[in-house]
Amino acid sequence: MVRTVISLEEGDKRWLDAEAAREGVPMTEVIRRAVKHMRQERERAGELDALLAATRGIGSGEDGLEVQRRLRNEWERHPA
Repeated sequence: MVRTVISLEEGDKRWLDAEAAREGVPMTEVIRRAVKHMRQERERAGELDALLAATRGIGSGEDGLEVQRRLRNEWERHPA
């Protein structure tokens, strides 16, 4: 593990201390969890952005409502 020094607003430090006490862990563990959570959220957002970019334009040029109607008509003609 790498050590680092950060500066916090007083209110944020008080909140971290209280959260650490509530969870029964050191303040550094609360920060590690928060950083890990933030990284995971950003990675998920990046995956979603990549998926949206890869599928952009699929079906363009068609009326979405007409596509829905056509698909529903197919389902009604061929029940599962």
